[in-house]
Amino acid sequence: MSFRKLKNILLVCATFLLPVLVIVVFAKDIKNIERVIPTTGIAGPLFSILLMGLLSATPIPTDPIVILNGAIFGPLVGVLVSWAGNNLAAVIEYFIGRAIGEITDFEDKKKKLPFGLAKFPASSPWFLICGRFIPSFGGKLVSIAGGVYRVNLLRYLWTAALANIVGSLFLAYGGYLIIHLNR
Repeated sequence: MSFRKLKNILLVCATFLLPVLVIVVFAKDIKNIERVIPTTGIAGPLFSILLMGLLSATPIPTDPIVILNGAIFGPLVGVLVSWAGNNLAAVIEYFIGRAIGEITDFEDKKKKLPFGLAKFPASSPWFLICGRFIPSFGGKLVSIAGGVYRVNLLRYLWTAALANIVGSLFLAYGGYLIIHLNR
């Protein structure tokens, strides 16, 4: 086994273990997240962004945190914090996909995939943008597929940033409205 393959295996394992640890810590009292983020001052937005990055390696969607960001930080800061967190999550998921592709020698095995999946348009801007709007798992699916299929990083980043700002606008502003319409 090459050093590069071993490094990728360790990266994937560590990326899955760290979020599991975060989930275990917060699972005992999910209200901890709601209390911690607003009470940490300027570190609150940074904590939220990092938490979204950590959750990117799990099947848990970050949508509830985006809504919470809007409710806690207001519409403008909530959108910006959520956008930054979702972009961080997208980059982490992309590189997890790249590591999975390298570990499995996907480029060599891609030619043998059924149903024409070898020609799957993973680098299509339509897939990279619109796929993120599938509730819960769309962003993760697009990110992992983008990494596995080795989509050009620049194309991946601008499409993720565009889709993430739209999603953040809707969800964070929605979180803000939920809190302020009930007052």
